[in-house]
Amino acid sequence: MRARSAVRLFQRTLLLAVLSSIAALLFSAPALAQEPTPTPPAAPGTSAEQAPPADAVSVAGSLNNGGERLVGVDVAALDASGAEVARTTSETGGRWTLELSPGTYTFQVVQETLPDGVSVQGEVQRDVEAGRSNTVIFSFGEARTATSVPVWEQFLRTTVDGFRFGLVIALAAVGLSLIFGTTGLTNFAHGELVTLGAVAAWVFNVTMGIQLIPATILAIIVGVAIGWLNNAAIWKPLRKRRTGLIAQLVVSIGLAIALRYLILIFFSDRAEPFADYQAQTQNEWGPFAITNVNLACIIISIVVLVGVALMLQRTRIGKAMRAVADNRDLAASSGINVERVVTFVWCLGGGLAALGGVLFGLSELAGRVQWEMGFKLLLLMFAGITLGGLGTAYGAFLGCVIVGLLVQWSTLVINPDLKYIGGLLVLILILIVRPQGILGSRQRIG
Repeated sequence: MRARSAVRLFQRTLLLAVLSSIAALLFSAPALAQEPTPTPPAAPGTSAEQAPPADAVSVAGSLNNGGERLVGVDVAALDASGAEVARTTSETGGRWTLELSPGTYTFQVVQETLPDGVSVQGEVQRDVEAGRSNTVIFSFGEARTATSVPVWEQFLRTTVDGFRFGLVIALAAVGLSLIFGTTGLTNFAHGELVTLGAVAAWVFNVTMGIQLIPATILAIIVGVAIGWLNNAAIWKPLRKRRTGLIAQLVVSIGLAIALRYLILIFFSDRAEPFADYQAQTQNEWGPFAITNVNLACIIISIVVLVGVALMLQRTRIGKAMRAVADNRDLAASSGINVERVVTFVWCLGGGLAALGGVLFGLSELAGRVQWEMGFKLLLLMFAGITLGGLGTAYGAFLGCVIVGLLVQWSTLVINPDLKYIGGLLVLILILIVRPQGILGSRQRIG
């Protein structure tokens, strides 16, 4: 009896164990068939992409370590509490962009992502605002200790900068002066020819990948074509209809506004850098200090202006231009094709304006192109040619150099952001004291 009871107990225990195993398999099968638990979203500051805010404003920059463009380096933005709100990685050319809501942010380069041997000088704080260029520039390398520069040395360096700036203004203004001398037109759209030349060079250089020097040559050709088209499509028909100079001046103002905002629509509302000659170090020769780009701008400006002067004095077309500027009717009666001379002047003015725009962007705007750069330069060009004498190429050269020097000298006593005011004050004083300018004659004005 006891043996049978033991066998029955063993059979019941075995049956219970089998039933339990089957039940466990049945209940665990649905759980095994479920989808894996999704990975939680990345916290702010990781590499996961974040949707930009609705009121996003672009903040951009370029990581440039002494000419070496840093690619694959992280840039982070911190809010007022020190929390990281956005991060991005630099791409080709060291360029990076962040989309942030308007406000005050601290931007920093993430040290762990920098190449070996490269260091950055601290953080940069910026107020991000809509409707303006929000650019952040980091300084790489060891921080330099400030040293006091004697006043006379500051004056010498400022004089060199003023001479360079004056030559660039003269290069862009010679065409404006020649156009006034041969046609009597005060062309307020000449500033947009300067901008179009710089934009054309930027397109060839950045968009098409052409090195800046050949891109500038192509931009000069584009400037010549724009000058020819200006004259053929607008000013030549107006002259044939004997439209008054006041009416033509109003047309030039409307043309300037139209071109300026077309450039804004198709180019950018931000300052866009050239691909070449961004990182420049100063060469110091005693008290003088100048970058290679600024030195090249001085040399190119002098060579081109001397070439224009020789053309006016030695060539047949130059003598014809001076004859038309002195007396249009007498030049026509002497057998000079006045319309051909005027067309050449417009082409020459467009080419010089294009070259002046490229040099202005390189030397004065830190290698960048702005949609209203020509408009900013226009009043200084007027100040220079008015000071030197309206309608005379030599007067434009002299007056613009003087204006450039005065503009740069003014930075010794006033805020550099207000330096263009000095050139405009010169324009007002000259119009009051000597409206014909230094090399102009009273008979030409009036």
